[in-house]
Amino acid sequence: MTRSIRMFDIIQILRSARGAVTARALADELEVTPRTIYRDVAALQAMRVPVEGEAGVGYVLRAGFDLPPLMFAAEELEALYVGMALLHRTGDAGLERAARRAGEKIASAMPGKAPQVPLHVSGWNRISQDGADAEQLRRYIRDEAEIEIAYLDLEERQSRRAIQPLALIYYIDVVILIAWCTLRLDFRHFRIDRITECAPTGCHFTAEAAALREGLAERAASA
Repeated sequence: MTRSIRMFDIIQILRSARGAVTARALADELEVTPRTIYRDVAALQAMRVPVEGEAGVGYVLRAGFDLPPLMFAAEELEALYVGMALLHRTGDAGLERAARRAGEKIASAMPGKAPQVPLHVSGWNRISQDGADAEQLRRYIRDEAEIEIAYLDLEERQSRRAIQPLALIYYIDVVILIAWCTLRLDFRHFRIDRITECAPTGCHFTAEAAALREGLAERAASA
């Protein structure tokens, strides 16, 4: 998350809060340290965003501060709400939290503009959260970080290998990690619920990432 996005999120959290919000609460929500929150709030105050704080109490956003409005058609709003609600079925807690924050941003920027058509999404057949953490895997993909995994295949055979994670596929009943396998020197698919151990090796594949993604796209196009 970039600093500008984080500062925007701080504004949105304070706008939707019913009272003061502590630096610790903001830090936990945005997955940073309280010191980072102190710096971000100081930067917002320097830009004349009316954030007020009191030691031991927390921060509040003075009433009357508005951001530029978002413009969505009715069907666009309905698509956003259904799409964000469907994320609940992926079992990816990080995406669920992000969807909630996105919904709060839309609601605060467009008060009274919730979809007029009753829209409900079933939570049936929610994907299991066993195995590797999808939120952490997405972070490794973004950081182009090589990881070592222990994997249990469908025949209950266990292997250990270093892989370079490239993408996640969310199916109805399972999440698949696509990666370049340094053991097989080829692209491989791994069910994340069968990844029993997962940790970064300390190496990054930034130099090879673009070529790997291009190769993966070509493989998918020819399938």
